[in-house]
Amino acid sequence: MRAFEAVARHLNFTRAAEELGMTQAAVSYQIRLLEDRMGAPLFLRKPREVVLTETGALFARPTIDAFEILREAYAEPTTDLVSTLSISTMPTFAGTWLSPRLGKFQMNNPDLAVRLETSDTIVDFAREDVSVAIRGGYGNWPGLTAQHLMEMDYSPMLSPTLAAKHDIREPADLLKLPLLDRADRNWAVWMREAGVDFWETPPKPGLTLATDLHEARAALAGYGVALLTPRFFRFELATGSLIQPFPLAAKNGRSYWLVYPPGRRNRPAIRKFRAFLLDEIASDPG
Repeated sequence: MRAFEAVARHLNFTRAAEELGMTQAAVSYQIRLLEDRMGAPLFLRKPREVVLTETGALFARPTIDAFEILREAYAEPTTDLVSTLSISTMPTFAGTWLSPRLGKFQMNNPDLAVRLETSDTIVDFAREDVSVAIRGGYGNWPGLTAQHLMEMDYSPMLSPTLAAKHDIREPADLLKLPLLDRADRNWAVWMREAGVDFWETPPKPGLTLATDLHEARAALAGYGVALLTPRFFRFELATGSLIQPFPLAAKNGRSYWLVYPPGRRNRPAIRKFRAFLLDEIASDPG
């Protein structure tokens, strides 16, 4: 089982053998014994890579979690297993809310290195060197612990220059302006709560950008109306570089969550980061 857990984590027999202090042949032999017991192959050995079979993938996550729990149990209570906390999250959350606060967290924990990675791709904890992730969704990721952080909400924002060119008195007036990423379903949610028939005019070709952060930059430049989270763009609203013409911020049922494998829940670095996030959110008026 130790051999299987190591190969499943690394997807590499050589690295697993180095970690376990065994030869590659010995690791392969242990895997063959386990496959004979299971009655099914656990890995597909390809020329340049090793991949889990369907059976292997079924057992990999709980096996990795079980060994992480054992490592936690035998570690010194005051000793962290890692010196680097690697955080994966979406570009908008990182750029507008998290990164301005990470310096404070690192200063409060000077012995801990903090690394932030941004991507819209869901991280695979079994294959990537990531300690925790912050995701947007409903909190239902199988095999992971999910700590609720904050709800997602959205409201239209635009530059004062663009607003000055149009008479915006009610939500339906926004339909006269270019809506950035009009295909975003959150537009329909907001318009419905504002009492607007969103499809009363045929959709026109428009600008679609990868993240809310890019849409905010386009809105700042006067290219259209962006649907953004008010708490993430508080500075732009306070300085007047963006305006929020209507106070309504619609929710779509999704939230931001801190996620990590259950076996890591007692790691000191993760406990500290979880407590830090919850404290920061509690002190953030939103």
